[in-house]
Amino acid sequence: MAVSWLGVPISFCWTAISIAVAFLGYTGGMPAALPAVLGVGSLVSMALIWRDISSKMKGEHRTVAGLLGQYLATKAVGWIGRRQRRKLEADTLNVRRVQEQTLLRRLRRNQETTYGKQYDLESVTDIDSFRARHPITTYEHYRELIRRVAAGEEKVIISEKPLILAMTSGTSGASAMLLSTKATNTEFFMQGVAVCLDAMRQAFPSTDSLQRTTKFFYTPTFRQSEAGIPIGPNSSTPASSRSMLNLYTTPAPAYEVTSERDALYLHLLFALKDPCVGTLESNFASTVFYAFTALQERWQELVEDIEKGTVSHTLALEDDVRAKLEAVINPDPKRAAELRAQFLMGIGGIAKRLWPHLHLVLAVDSGSNQIYGEMLRESFCQGVPFYSPFYAATEGLIGVNLWPLQQKRCYLLCPRSMFCEFLPEKSLDEDAPQTLLMDEVKEGDSYELVITNASGLFRYRIGDIVKVVGFHNQCPIVEFQYRRGQMLNVRGEKVSETVFLAALKKSVALWPGCQLVDYCCAESGILGDSIGGSDPHYQVFLELRGVRNLTEEQRYKLDICLQQESNIYKSFRIKGSIGPMRVQLVAEGAFKELRKKMMDFSNTSPNTFKMQRVLRRREYADFLLGKTVS
Repeated sequence: MAVSWLGVPISFCWTAISIAVAFLGYTGGMPAALPAVLGVGSLVSMALIWRDISSKMKGEHRTVAGLLGQYLATKAVGWIGRRQRRKLEADTLNVRRVQEQTLLRRLRRNQETTYGKQYDLESVTDIDSFRARHPITTYEHYRELIRRVAAGEEKVIISEKPLILAMTSGTSGASAMLLSTKATNTEFFMQGVAVCLDAMRQAFPSTDSLQRTTKFFYTPTFRQSEAGIPIGPNSSTPASSRSMLNLYTTPAPAYEVTSERDALYLHLLFALKDPCVGTLESNFASTVFYAFTALQERWQELVEDIEKGTVSHTLALEDDVRAKLEAVINPDPKRAAELRAQFLMGIGGIAKRLWPHLHLVLAVDSGSNQIYGEMLRESFCQGVPFYSPFYAATEGLIGVNLWPLQQKRCYLLCPRSMFCEFLPEKSLDEDAPQTLLMDEVKEGDSYELVITNASGLFRYRIGDIVKVVGFHNQCPIVEFQYRRGQMLNVRGEKVSETVFLAALKKSVALWPGCQLVDYCCAESGILGDSIGGSDPHYQVFLELRGVRNLTEEQRYKLDICLQQESNIYKSFRIKGSIGPMRVQLVAEGAFKELRKKMMDFSNTSPNTFKMQRVLRRREYADFLLGKTVS
């Protein structure tokens, strides 16, 4: 998924107050609770508000200012969420009209740019004239244009200067540089964050309490373009808004730590100190999973720090950062004893035992993150609900999940966020494929998304294949299927990630005592002579729990399961033009090490990283071959 979330890695809550206040000031509207708060002379109103705060408050050591700030943020964003949800409902009643309005607004904003004049965007009056005038594009169409923006040239593609040059995660190829604008971020908040918070509070009323959230977020590093524009992941630290830190367990100095390992330790340390954490949040379920594996490995060190009121000297911290952290962590032997007792009972359901008031894990657990969500629910986070809020990408917000309680993750496309077109799956390789619009797609069919966004991409093939699973009024509801660049294809068979994972899960279920931890595949062609044999085949790397070895029969069972899932693969296997897949069992922690290698190579932030399911670089496959234990 280009990002099924937190694809755009913008925090779910930390921008809430600043945008909410700006929006309220602009529209002149405000939630009913705010006039009473602002009317300082009204002691009765203040007393009522404080009673409301007290009824929702959990946990000790909360300042009045911190509680009031969180209360106001909740009320403001709640009001905006309800308002935006009503607008979304109205938009779904006539998606063709709303989509045309969205498109024309994009074109008018950028018609005076070099690009706008080249394609005569000023003369476009409707959807049909736009599609007739502008070709379908890929990233190569924009590479040189974005280079000119990075060098400082103005009004090349968009009329405004970009906030940052946002790097994609590079899951299905090389990382690409895109433009990120204020409009993109504002739309993400208004149409995504606010709406999903409203859906979340309706589905999980207990989240409407004044509890802190633990957000697993890692401060990204940026470099500068020739013109001084920041280049890096499309994310900012919660500490960039000091007033928002009251929402989180992690204190401000921890966001100065750039090492993922050390920052994760600090997130865990301050989360464990607060027994009343209400939500665990991250862009992706994989990040939450890695946090719990680190907790499992380092809990004794963490508990000792809580007991003594120290910060472990195994962390490579600047002296001033260490001093600021140690100033806010006081010895707590009682909490340390509680934690120690829970860890000694094992990891099953540990989240709910460490934080009895935990209501939710807020993270994308669809697409390539599906297996991490499943592992969390089966082990560390037993009994805790999950909400996968967005379908998004570095390119912007695509859809919102209005059905948090549904097990299958599906997303309503946001008709005012992007102008969307759809390439039927069967026509993806055609030279001049014809697109469909939102009101023309069919339930049950799959399509590649083509988007026109607020950041200078026009009729852009995003590379995501989605399946239309229904409609909300006239608006499509989709499930993410796979990335085009993450397909196995040694003979033209095109096995998608969705199909392969279904076969893998079916096979693992037949291996007694076995649990899937992680996996990826490589086409035999990238490995050359290192594996021997000439028949094209799939090289599969598995990290498993509960087994030390796989029999040849078990390995072959995976091949049989894939033949059951894919008739095309089966036909090639029967004809002998594809050889049997080779399954390698790798050592514990191999994928954790691979993740680090991939991030180092692509300069991807931990906030936006997604594991590649089909390896395209030989060095990654060679690395896993070196980690093979069976």
